[in-house]
Parts: sequence; C-alpha cells; structure tokens
Amino acid sequence: MSSPSGPVSARPATAADVDAITAAFTTAFFHDPVWAPVFPDERRRAAQSAVMWRVYAAAALRYPWTFVTPGVESAAVWIPPDGEELTAEEARRLDDLIGEAAGPEAAAAAREIEERFAAAHPAGPFFHLTILATHASHRGKGLGMALLAETLTRVDALGAAAYLESTNPVNNERYQNAGFEPRAEVTMPSGRTVTTMWRPAR
Repeated sequence: MSSPSGPVSARPATAADVDAITAAFTTAFFHDPVWAPVFPDERRRAAQSAVMWRVYAAAALRYPWTFVTPGVESAAVWIPPDGEELTAEEARRLDDLIGEAAGPEAAAAAREIEERFAAAHPAGPFFHLTILATHASHRGKGLGMALLAETLTRVDALGAAAYLESTNPVNNERYQNAGFEPRAEVTMPSGRTVTTMWRPAR
C-alpha cells in the first residue's frame, strides 16, 4: 500500500457527508469476511448493505468524533467513552430496515454480529473505533491508515485508550503498526474470526 504524499487532513463529518460516508462503507466492506455473508446475493449486496451503513453513519454524528478526509474518500467513526453506537430505537429501526431490504435472516445475522461484538467489549472507558473505511475507488493510497493516525492524535491528546474490532485479518498488522495489540478473538455466525484490539492510553 502506498503512502499519501503528505499528512492527511481530517475534518469532522457533517450531515451533508452521510451519502458519501455510506458509499465509502458500502464499497469498503463489500467483500468483508464478516459483513459480506450477511448479504449473500452479490448482485443486491451493495443496495442492501447501504441501508445498514447509512444508519450507522447518521447515528454516529451525534458525537463530534466521526472524521473524514477532505473529499470523504475515507471515514473513521469513533464512539467516545460512555457513548453508544446505536440507541435502542435506532437498533430496532436498523433491524426493520435490514429485514425490509434483505429479509429476516439478514436482519438476524447483523443483530447477532453486533451482540457478539458487544459481549466482547472490555471494561472501563475507551474510544471505540467502530468503522474505518476507504472508498474502493481510493483504495491503496494509504488514506485509511493516515486518517487513523491523525484521529489517534486526538484520542492521545485526551489521554484515552482505544479499542477496535478487526473484521478482516489482512488489516491486523496495519492496526498493530498504529499501536494496537490483539486482545481476543470472537467467532462470528459465519464461522469467521474477528480480532479485537486494544491501544493503551498514552
């Protein structure tokens, strides 16, 4: 993966960015080992999964911790300590929307993934990197890892720990290079293994 030519600027996302963030998530996770099986029909996967990613993108904006590159090529969603990724109402709405778009099996699969993620969360306060993605048309430029590095400086400035779930093992080494260490492995309904990773406060 090539590196960006210089430091990557990160700006807080706004409601006007939701479409672009959704597109980045949809393309970035199209072949993801954990999320792709939720939507098994590749011909319909983009449209179906976009319904899910839009809910996550919009919900995260309640906190000022979703950051994007200037053209929204990459996006990083952080949930601050004591925050919640989805409210109970948003989770119910998401379940209904996935069910309408892809059927009850897809809704149940997505719900089970999130439940297993939640059960693996460590105790104590931490910033949770729930989603880091780069649009497929900008892949290979180092934008995602550069955005991660830039946002981690903000977490570090608060003296906070950071946590994430790596759904694709090809990214584990990249996260380790950013200071994360493997913490545990979580088996998903598809049989795939997710590596949870922890970065101590600095």
